[in-house]
Amino acid sequence: MEFSIGNINRFLLWKLPSAYLVGIRIKHIDADKSIFSVKHRWINQNPFQSLYFGVQAMAAEISTGVLVMKNIKDSGANISMLVTHQQGTFTKKATGMITFSCTDGAIIKEVISQAITTGQPQTLILKANGLNEKGEIVSHFDFHWGLKVR
Repeated sequence: MEFSIGNINRFLLWKLPSAYLVGIRIKHIDADKSIFSVKHRWINQNPFQSLYFGVQAMAAEISTGVLVMKNIKDSGANISMLVTHQQGTFTKKATGMITFSCTDGAIIKEVISQAITTGQPQTLILKANGLNEKGEIVSHFDFHWGLKVR
C-alpha cells in the first residue's frame, strides 16, 4: 500500500471500520510523523458529553501504528508488529476536534534497523498526544510495540 492520506483513510474503512465509523481520519503522514483527528460527536461520546476514552486510545494507537507500518514498508524488510502494552493518561475533557500525533519516526527507523541487523525481536515505546483546538493536551498515550523480522 502506498502511504497517502486517501489510501490510509480507505484502509481504515476496510480494515478498521469501527475507527472509520467514529470519525478517525488521517491528516498527515511522512516517515517521521503522523497526525490523525477525530471530532467529538454523538457516535463517539461518553455519558459526560466528551470523547469516549476508547476512541481516544484508538486514534492514538493508529497514529503510532501507521507510522510503524510506513517505516517497515520503507525498510523493505518483512517485519511483524504487535502492541504488547498500552498506557493512557487523560488530563482534560475532550470536546471539539481532537488531534493525535506521533513524532517518533526516527526511533522507529533505528529499532527497525536493529531488528534487521540482529535478527532479534525488538521493543519500542511510541508516544501519542491528543490535543484539543486550543493546543491543550487532553490525553497522552504510550504504546509498546514488538517488532520481529520474519
